[in-house]
Amino acid sequence: MRSRPIAFWLQLGFTLLVCAFLIVPVCLSIMAGITANYFVGIGGGVTLRWIGEVWRLYADTIFLSLRIALACLACTLVLGVPAAYVLARRPGRIARAIEELLVMPVAVPGLATALALIVAYGGFGDFRRSWLFILVGHVLFTLPFMVRSVLAVLCSIDLRMLEEGAASLGARFHQRFFGVVLPNCRSGILAGSLMVLTLSVGEFNLTWLLHTPLTKTLPVGLADSYASLRIEIGSAYTVVFFVIIIPCLVLLQRFGATGRPRTRKAKP
Repeated sequence: MRSRPIAFWLQLGFTLLVCAFLIVPVCLSIMAGITANYFVGIGGGVTLRWIGEVWRLYADTIFLSLRIALACLACTLVLGVPAAYVLARRPGRIARAIEELLVMPVAVPGLATALALIVAYGGFGDFRRSWLFILVGHVLFTLPFMVRSVLAVLCSIDLRMLEEGAASLGARFHQRFFGVVLPNCRSGILAGSLMVLTLSVGEFNLTWLLHTPLTKTLPVGLADSYASLRIEIGSAYTVVFFVIIIPCLVLLQRFGATGRPRTRKAKP
């Protein structure tokens, strides 16, 4: 077995150092959320008291965030999958221009998008005070991710040939769409759905301007807990946030890897 070059160990050490730089603050924040006293440290004892306080004070924000995320997922599926299908079936300059316009809400700062929504629709009182107003902002922000995920899968297959084959067997449009197109872009839909859920639950910039005292979401409640309460409760809120968001990230990584081509090792 050959000894590895010095460059490999230097690169490995640098990678581990960067990972530690990113992970250590998260671990310290989680540790602060389960310790009896942050200033004493872990030696003061481990407790779930602060997580219970977070649930008592902010349970409504957690449920509201999940409700908005699920509603946002439904909207992006209804709007994004057909849009990706049309862009894949009609490639050209117009399709590319539409695709770039869809990405505009991601390129524009979230605060600017929220301010535009307030200027345009802030006069509708009941709509402005409801969680549906936040939902509109989340759909604008997450729709490009759904379209891009599904479009990437549709562009990687011979969609026209599959549809022509189904049409030659007598399948109508709705039969081709639901029986041929959707099953073939399932991996893109799953990856896009997990991405939409993750981004909607964690979205802060848009929600900070769009929310009202009765429509606080999970990230807004997190900022509020750090600003107005003791650091243990804010850190415990971070623990709750990680419990919700990390499974989505793991599933996103898993389904994102399923779409990659696998190379077979040559047999000796």
